[in-house]
Amino acid sequence: MVSSLCYLIFPVILVMGLLRKCRESTWGRCQSRTPLQGRVFLVTGANSGIGKETVRELVRRKARVIMACRNLQSARDVVAEIRKDIQTGELIPMELDLSSFISIRHFALEVLKTFSEIHVLINNAGVYAPLKDRCLTKEGFEIHFGVNHLGHFLLTNLLLDRLKESAPSRIVVVTSKLLESGQIDFSNLNAEKGLSAKGRMNPGYCNSKLANAYFAAELAKRTENTGVSVYSVCPGFTYTGLFRNVKRSWFHYVLFSPVALMFLRTANQGAQTVLHCATEQSLENESGCIYRDCKIYEPKKKLDPEIADRLWSVSNELINVS
Repeated sequence: MVSSLCYLIFPVILVMGLLRKCRESTWGRCQSRTPLQGRVFLVTGANSGIGKETVRELVRRKARVIMACRNLQSARDVVAEIRKDIQTGELIPMELDLSSFISIRHFALEVLKTFSEIHVLINNAGVYAPLKDRCLTKEGFEIHFGVNHLGHFLLTNLLLDRLKESAPSRIVVVTSKLLESGQIDFSNLNAEKGLSAKGRMNPGYCNSKLANAYFAAELAKRTENTGVSVYSVCPGFTYTGLFRNVKRSWFHYVLFSPVALMFLRTANQGAQTVLHCATEQSLENESGCIYRDCKIYEPKKKLDPEIADRLWSVSNELINVS
């Protein structure tokens, strides 16, 4: 009986393994290995997931990396972890709470005082919170809109002149394919009318990822001919701590396992397109594009330039009023 089970299980495992390898081959890997010494990168959310793996690969290429993290001790722990294997490059942990405009302004001021050049800004950090928790930022914005969009909108604008001075420079905005399930409702940007989940989708998160894409598209237009290139990145379905606050039963994990095996990327695999857009020299003339699997991606939801322009204006008013 045991022998029969072995004959059955082994081929299944083998086939699943081969299918996984085939799937991984379509995800793309950053091919750029150009040394990055003298180049300054700023990565938000650098202490976990895609951010941590992005930092790891940048210092492997000898870059100088500002690690912008909400928890400074966690950032220092990551520095120690990376230094066990990689001695090149420079790691500079700095405190940044994207849920607080005061923290963002203080952080940007310290960065501008300390670094005469910033060559690449990677807006990677993000939050995903259950709608029932009704989480808000320090200024009272709905947490997804406030952190994922407004926090990075403010940070980018505070650093934009330095990025222009450091040209050629880049801004990489991490979005998600979930933008296709989002909407920009100007009468409900801050969830004034509430948000209701659609199936297993969190509309607050989806809307913020769409806002990220609109922000990057409008930023690319406004930085045309300045030497600053802007890219949106969908890293793919990646295993990170982003969904740590979402509670699931053991039954969900059992059902999810086959899906995870075929579609779930490691954090390092999820970081590849971010690295591609941050370092690949051939992308200089592709500003404004969305990338997935290290190539240009066309989302099913087309971005409306008028919405992009209006969202910029509204966001600018919100960060200044607050």
